Amino acid sequence: MKLDGEVIGSLKTARVFKDNTQLINSIDFSPNGELCVTSGNDELISVYNCNDGSREKQLPAKKYGVNLIRFTHDSKSVIHASNVEWSDDIRYLSLHDLKYMRYFKGHRKPVTSLAMSPVSDHFTSASLDGTVRFWDLRASQCQGVIRPGAKRSVVAYDPQGSVFACGFDDNTIKLYDVQNYDKGPFATFNIQARGAPHTEWSTLTFSPCGNFILGGTLDGALFLVDAFDGRVLQHYGGTQKSSTRMPIEATFTPDAQFVLSGSEEGVVYAWEAQAGGAPTVLAAHNSPVSCVKWNPKKMMMASACCSLAFWLPSKLK
Repeated sequence: MKLDGEVIGSLKTARVFKDNTQLINSIDFSPNGELCVTSGNDELISVYNCNDGSREKQLPAKKYGVNLIRFTHDSKSVIHASNVEWSDDIRYLSLHDLKYMRYFKGHRKPVTSLAMSPVSDHFTSASLDGTVRFWDLRASQCQGVIRPGAKRSVVAYDPQGSVFACGFDDNTIKLYDVQNYDKGPFATFNIQARGAPHTEWSTLTFSPCGNFILGGTLDGALFLVDAFDGRVLQHYGGTQKSSTRMPIEATFTPDAQFVLSGSEEGVVYAWEAQAGGAPTVLAAHNSPVSCVKWNPKKMMMASACCSLAFWLPSKLK
């Protein structure tokens, strides 16, 4: 099945779940595309079946809250950040029996970004404490630290798991070799949002092909960056600037031909990744859309405000 502008424009909500009472702050799909997991500001973790559109499990996380939920490299467990003032730990949860297997302590301020390696048990986190930390699911102790001095950082792995990118608030994206991150970045890209003295990143995402980096900022800007030379290939427009500085997760389609993002206006915007131009507008929510994710294996998309929507195209090629 091939994606083009007509197929993207035909996306319709196939199922809407109203299991949350507050904003859903993160969405992720399992690597095999069978499951979708969400974390909410109402301290709920929910797991959905992408085949039949049902909710499989729900777990309250009342004690520590939940944010930035991510599947590990399998479909049986997730990691997530805390979402309470008195804990900045990261937690490792088994979805089989809904029990926590390990806690990762080290950050002293809220975690702003969490990225799981696509090929191993390693993951990376960034925090408002000015550190980027490296972890292994098999050990509670931090495996390494970068202290860039940036107040806010975000992180992302490339599809092969051999490179990770860090976005810092000094207008830079820096690329590190996973095996030699302690030697410093092997590439530094200087990127500045239009009309802003500092680029405050809210999210970084590598394209599935590894050729591009999608960078979002707290003021609502969205960039397409060449992952090899750092050129800004596209600045996506046609949307309102963010007034609340709410982090919004954007996504690539699996073929890297389209970029989709939520918005404070309650709609999902879709652009041709390299051509940009006026976005396709997909309306289904009545409050700010915090997250958009495309399933890595299926022709479906998920978006979230206080409700979770599964989208399917009504036209296929």
